Amino acid sequence: MAEKFNFNKGLSKLEEIINKMDSGDLSLEDSLKFFEEGVKIHRQCHSALKDAEQRIRILSESDEYNEEKPFGIP
Repeated sequence: MAEKFNFNKGLSKLEEIINKMDSGDLSLEDSLKFFEEGVKIHRQCHSALKDAEQRIRILSESDEYNEEKPFGIP
């Protein structure tokens, strides 16, 4: 069974990768390896955000607080 993606850990890992690549101390091969890993993590983060957005949209559809009401009327 695949482990569930952790968004915060993914962002931290992306930050590490960016810092390593910004250092300028990597070989071309290592840079490509880190770039590939960064793209993979970016896609996972993007997918997690899309899933969260969809869940919020579904939950909000049946939410009576989502309706616009005149000011001062509960």
